[in-house]
This record gives sequence, C-alpha cells and structure tokens, in this order.
Amino acid sequence: MSFGIPFFVTFKIQESKSIKMKLNKNVWLSLSSIMVLSMIISCGAKKSDVKKENNVHESDGVSKPEWVSIFNGTDLTGWTIKIPGHPLGENFGNTLRVEDSILKIRYDAYGPEFNDRFGTVYFDRYLTDYRIKVEYRFVGETAQGAPNWGYRDSGIQFYGQPPATQKMDQAFPVCLEYNFHGGNGTDDRPLGAACTNGMFIEYNGQKNTTTCIAADVSKTFHGDQWVTAEIDVRDGKITHYVNGEEILNYANPTYNVENETAKMLITGSDAKVKGGYVSLQSNSHPIDFRKIELLEYK
Repeated sequence: MSFGIPFFVTFKIQESKSIKMKLNKNVWLSLSSIMVLSMIISCGAKKSDVKKENNVHESDGVSKPEWVSIFNGTDLTGWTIKIPGHPLGENFGNTLRVEDSILKIRYDAYGPEFNDRFGTVYFDRYLTDYRIKVEYRFVGETAQGAPNWGYRDSGIQFYGQPPATQKMDQAFPVCLEYNFHGGNGTDDRPLGAACTNGMFIEYNGQKNTTTCIAADVSKTFHGDQWVTAEIDVRDGKITHYVNGEEILNYANPTYNVENETAKMLITGSDAKVKGGYVSLQSNSHPIDFRKIELLEYK
C-alpha cells in the first residue's frame, strides 16, 4: 500500500513556502529601508553640525544669523577714529584705548581746552540690515572746556557717511544716532532719543524735521552702572532697545538735500538712506564699552 502525500496537501505546503518567501523578502526590504533612512538622518546631522560651526542656525529649513563680537577685547582692529582737526585714523591723545578687555574713550591728554574735538569711532564695514548691541557705562568727569551738554553724553551713530568722506574739521558725520544720557544722581536724564544730522526720519507716520525725538519709554540710569543698548535696523524700520526693552521706533530715513555733505551721498534723485557705517561717539565724557556685538540679516 502506498503512503504518498495527497495532491491537496502538496499544494498547501508549496503555498506555505511561497508565503514564507514573500514574508522574508518583505522583512528584508523593510530592514533595508530602515538602514537607508538611518544613513540619511546621520548625514543630515553631520551637515547640521557643519552649519553650526559656520555660525548658522537652521530651524525648519530657514537659516538664522547669529551674534558676532566686533570688538576683540585686545586691540582696535576693525575700528578707526576721526577727531576734528586730525586726519582719519590719528588717535590724538590716545583717546581710544583698550585696557582690561574694555574699549575706553578718555580725554586726559586734551588739556584745559576741549576745542570741540568731538570724535567718531568707526566700525570699518558698510552695513544695511542688522542689529547692533553694546554694553557701556559712563565713568569719571567730563573733559575740561567741554560744553555743558557733554556731561554723560555719548551714543551709537549709524547709517553714517563713509569715514573717508568726513572733512578735516567736521564735528559730526551725516548719520542717525541712538543717544546715551547718564543720570546725575538726582534728575531724570533719559537715554534712547533718536537724533539726526543731515537726515530726516518718519515718526508715527509723519516726516520729522527736529534734531532729536525723545524715546517713548523714559529710562534714566544713574552712576557707573553697565547699560545694554540695542538698535534693530531692517527694511527701513528702526527700533531702539535698552536692557532688552523696546523704547522707540521710527522709519524711512532720507538725506536732507539742503545739507551739503548729505547731498553728496545721494545717488541720482533717490534721497532714501539704504545703508551706512556704525560708529561710537567720543563726545567729551569718559565712557567704557565692554561688549559690542553685531547680527546681520541676510
């Protein structure tokens, strides 16, 4: 008697083997997909690390700029001073100096007469859309012979004319200014006003022709305390901050065509200010800067 396997049983066994082969193939394909995906993720992580090393953050595929120090804490690399009556780059009286990782402006070599030697300390690059942040403090006494308004007065100038175009005896560049005032211990002397030289701005939607506009938020800082001032400049809109708080905003600076120096900076018939140089004021009262940082919008 034959004990051979019936046909329908043979068919079931072959079908089972076929299913197992398909399952094994699917499992192999799934494992392969996982390995490829892991390699892609790994490569992406390495690219991300490279971008971070290049000072670029990436979030949702959008590159974001980072703060960069533009004062190295060691010397005056990247900065040039202009003092009326002296050539560009001549640091008369060692006005600008670096000590203990602090950029200092001093007048101990000026003698009894200040003679309106209001200096401009230029950062050496032309800028358009950016944010600048400085930490500063007033110290000591106003220089001998300086005007009364020079007491604890300084500022960040921006949208400024090229350093090489400032005339020998020109006191202030064509620019906008975030004004620094320091308190006298008693009275309110708020900082943060927007001041103009050779330019106009729009404030609350209206063209403004006054020299200075007070900050909307009044802040006075007495003594020798450190203060953080920031300016955000983007697409013609300008915002002032102090210690992280917004205190003033305005927009659309234009050159004053009646100002002879400003007129030379106009291209064609368009008086709109598109960019310029950042500078620190040397206005007769000693001041320290321990941090100067720049963030550029690409």
